[in-house]
Amino acid sequence: MDSLPEDCVSKILSHTSPPDACRFSMVSCVMRSAADSDLLWRTFFPSDYPHILSRALSPHTLDSSSYKHLFFSLCHPLLIDDGNMSFKLDKSSGKKSYILSARQLSITWSTDPLYWSWRSTPESRFKEVAELRMVSWLEIRGKIWTRILTPNTWYEVHLIMKISHREYGLDCVACEVCVAVGNKVAVQSGRVYLCRKDEKKVTKERVLNMEEEVIGVAAKREDGWMEIKVGEFFSGHQDEEVRMSLMEVGYQLKGGLILEGIEVRPKQPS
Repeated sequence: MDSLPEDCVSKILSHTSPPDACRFSMVSCVMRSAADSDLLWRTFFPSDYPHILSRALSPHTLDSSSYKHLFFSLCHPLLIDDGNMSFKLDKSSGKKSYILSARQLSITWSTDPLYWSWRSTPESRFKEVAELRMVSWLEIRGKIWTRILTPNTWYEVHLIMKISHREYGLDCVACEVCVAVGNKVAVQSGRVYLCRKDEKKVTKERVLNMEEEVIGVAAKREDGWMEIKVGEFFSGHQDEEVRMSLMEVGYQLKGGLILEGIEVRPKQPS
C-alpha cells in the first residue's frame, strides 16, 4: 500500500471505519498521512453535517482544525436548536444520534404547575428538565423524522430520566411504551416499570396479552442519568415520521419522575 498514491490509499480507507483509519495511521508514515487526511475523514461525515453545524448553540467549542479533529469533536454531545436538542456521532461508525429535550416532547398537563414543574439542574445538558409533581394520567410523546437520521440503520429509543426522593406511585403500575414509523402499525410495543422497589419482581415477564412484554426497568447511564428502553425501529431510506410514546393512564397517583428527554441512537451490535 505504501507504493500507492496518498489519495488512492485514502479512497481505500474510506471503505473501512473511523477506528480502522486510526489503526492504519500507525502502520507507516505514508499510511499515517493518508489516514489523517481531510480527504478520508470527510467521507465519514453525514452529508448534512454543514446544516447541523449551522444549528449549533456553541460552534466555537468544536475543534475544526482538521476533519479528523472535527469528527471526534462531534462524537461528544453538541447542543443544537437553541439548546433544545443534542446531536452526536457514533465514534465507531459515524452514525447520527439525537436527544430530544423534555421541552421538545409532548407531555400531558406539563403546562400546569399543579402537575409538572420546570427547573434547571446542573446534571442536565439542557436548560430545563420536567419534574412530575402529581398525576394519575402519565403521557409522554416524542417524534423525529428519519431524514435527519442515518439511513438504513436500526435505532433504539430510550427515555432519559431520574427518580427524586419524593417518588411515589411509580412502582405500582407498568407503563405502555410504543414506537411507530410512518403509517405502519407500531414497530414495537410493550410495558416497562419506571421504578421498582422490589428487585425480585424485576423480570422480563410476559403479560396477559402475549404480544406485549415487560421490557424491564430503568438502567444507569454513563452520564449519571437513568434510561429505559422505549423500543427500536429501522430508519430505512424514505422520509417518515417516527412516533415514540410512554403512557400510564390508570388511576394511580404518581410523582417524582424527573424527565430530561428521549434519546434516539444507533443500535449497537450484540
